[in-house]
Amino acid sequence: MNAYAPILVLGALGAAFAIFSVIAASLIGPKRYNRAKLEAYECGIEPTPTPAGGGRFPIKYYLTAMLFIVFDIEIVFLYPWAVTFDALGLFGLVEMLLFVVTVFVAYAYVWRRGGLEWD
Repeated sequence: MNAYAPILVLGALGAAFAIFSVIAASLIGPKRYNRAKLEAYECGIEPTPTPAGGGRFPIKYYLTAMLFIVFDIEIVFLYPWAVTFDALGLFGLVEMLLFVVTVFVAYAYVWRRGGLEWD
């Protein structure tokens, strides 16, 4: 149990700070509400009604999400690999090379479909 005590203390401190910040912001912060502030935020664009079955999303939305997931997964696997690089030896190097090639294929797909063009 002594090994988990610092983790529990850190979690309790984090939760206490979060709760304190929310309460302090509600007490100290300005309270000037108007109709515009209470409306849903739509990035400055007036919301338009959507069809009954929902609207269709453009392909760029999915390509951007795919690009984020590709690089997020790559980082998640690269950190542990970098930490244990010496212990893995040649096997670890070959496996990471195959993984990076797979990630590059996904990156090339997003690039060819225009996911990196921000017009």
